[in-house]
Amino acid sequence: MPKVTVDDQEIEVPQGATVLQACELAGKEIPRFCYHERLSIAGNCRMCLVEVAPGPPKPQASCALPAADGQTIRTDSALVKKAREGVMEFLLINHPLDCPICDQGGECDLQDQAMAYGRSKSRFHENKRSVDDKYMGPIIKTAMTRCIQCTRCVRFAEEVAGTPELGLLYRGEDLQITAYLERAVTSELSGNLADLCPVGALLQAPQSFEARPWELRRMPAIDVMDAVGTNIRLDTRGPQVMRILPRINEDVNEEWCSDKTRHHADALVRGRLDRPWVRVAGKLREASWGEALAGLAERLRAAGPKVAAIAGDLLDAETMFAAKKLLQGQGSALLEGRQTGLDYDVSSLSAVAFNSTIAGIEDADVILLVGTNPRWEAPLVNTRIRKAVRRGGATVFSIGPLVDLAYPVTNIGDDLALLGKLPSNVAEAFAAAERPALILGPGALAAGALGAGLAAAASLNLVREGWNGFNVIHTAASRMAGLLLGYAQPGGIADVEAARPDVVLLLGADEVAPERFAGAFKVYIGHHGDKGARQADLVLPAAAYPEKHGTYVNLEGRAQRGEKASFPPGDAREDWTIFRAVSDLLGKPLPFDRFDQLRAAMIAEVPALGIDGLIDLPWAAPSLAADASGPVTLPISDFYLTNAITRASPTMHRCSAELLRGETFAEAAE
Repeated sequence: MPKVTVDDQEIEVPQGATVLQACELAGKEIPRFCYHERLSIAGNCRMCLVEVAPGPPKPQASCALPAADGQTIRTDSALVKKAREGVMEFLLINHPLDCPICDQGGECDLQDQAMAYGRSKSRFHENKRSVDDKYMGPIIKTAMTRCIQCTRCVRFAEEVAGTPELGLLYRGEDLQITAYLERAVTSELSGNLADLCPVGALLQAPQSFEARPWELRRMPAIDVMDAVGTNIRLDTRGPQVMRILPRINEDVNEEWCSDKTRHHADALVRGRLDRPWVRVAGKLREASWGEALAGLAERLRAAGPKVAAIAGDLLDAETMFAAKKLLQGQGSALLEGRQTGLDYDVSSLSAVAFNSTIAGIEDADVILLVGTNPRWEAPLVNTRIRKAVRRGGATVFSIGPLVDLAYPVTNIGDDLALLGKLPSNVAEAFAAAERPALILGPGALAAGALGAGLAAAASLNLVREGWNGFNVIHTAASRMAGLLLGYAQPGGIADVEAARPDVVLLLGADEVAPERFAGAFKVYIGHHGDKGARQADLVLPAAAYPEKHGTYVNLEGRAQRGEKASFPPGDAREDWTIFRAVSDLLGKPLPFDRFDQLRAAMIAEVPALGIDGLIDLPWAAPSLAADASGPVTLPISDFYLTNAITRASPTMHRCSAELLRGETFAEAAE
């Protein structure tokens, strides 16, 4: 390992490290605009200048200079200070004085570094240039006169998102960044462009002029828009979630999040259920909590054990556990979380988990996708697969409909029978692979291909010492926790329907077909007036995920916890308190009065849910029929409108209309 001296401090640095990284290892702060740890090196802002010997007698860009044995680096010399002041002065030549009206104000790299490394005055008095704003779609708002051409956005679109739709035009002072053909950016990760922008040139359009950073209270949470378990931060002002940002978690989402995760915040104050409703003579009318709970208790008392609970896709583990305890008091075990009709075998949870782990899939060298569109079902898993292709040279094959995954994919057909007899080129690639991987998606699970996938895993030797390449992608944030809690019948929701329950609790379950449970009394306990509320006989308003503490288990079996950031609107209550109140009326009170008692009881019964990190799921493949055949249908037809929250979001509806259906929207000036 090379040894370098940074400001008289000798350190060892990894082979291949840059001078900038060496300085950071020594605890020195190096200013930068174009450099980003997850992007390729551009070296065009020149803000990271340091003095290096041996070398030319001038400051050098530390981000693009390899660290070599024997180097002496100065980060605080008078020469370096003067050079950085000059670079900052140069960067500010054309930058407008927009700070009072700029949404980036208060968390702007340019502001911070101008204060720390800039001069107190400028020697330039010429007119500033102006650049026309570019149209980049419903997510990104532009103010391109502020742009300093760091090219972070261009590199992210090319390298991470895989949608090379941004680039540079012209040269010198005329240089500007634009979207090709002035079209909207079509990536489902485009919101990250504004996070990357070190100035106020790219901003989040849905949150424009809504709040200042110092007005907001921050709370860590877990995203429920998919099963990846993206670590997010909820920024609230008063009772309202004003914005959602990703938190860094190297094992899950790195520092990215999808547009659906980031911009569904406007739905948290729209279409909400804020009071109970009872159906009388075919129409819902408002009711008091006393009337609603008394009616529910009477129905439950009459139903006895003929009660079922269907868990929705956005639920936390504590809510499902409390509902399970309520049903146990009734003598019922009719629990199901696969509301759309899936009925795969769950006798081994490792057989329905993402065993390679989200970070581990980057190491795969051959990948077979079966019945999945990871770009829509799990966007941040798709970025990892893309990284395996770009950096590791992985080969990707697919069985299913042709979709654009932002990396090269060889489609070998649409028939699941191919799993039993792979083409010779695919079989040879897997035979030569050191870390082969198979990814089954919800389309394959719906077609009954779990057994065929497990048989293929055995024949392709996917599970070996130090590597498990058998993976399943789920789309519901509640799925793995629900399976741990027993929310699965052998035949899926069809078994629950066959039991003919008298009362069905729809726990935020909006995707249950209205024709199911035709003769039952349906109780919807959820937060939005969506499909589930429309078919219910009793509607009880509950809390959305930002309004309660909760435990979530992602598709790889990683238990994570989100914190309460705000309060439910109106008369809405946290879900578990509703079950606790009903149990009192039934004369069978649940054994917890506070949330901490509820969580402790849940962990005592299912210890895996008390783990902070990956749950140990020992590999055990069940014996299932391997005769799957026929074409695959992908379940997600609209990435932006997949659940009750997104369907209440104006931003998600506009993204769907413009980016997927090609509708055009006139701007104010038009």
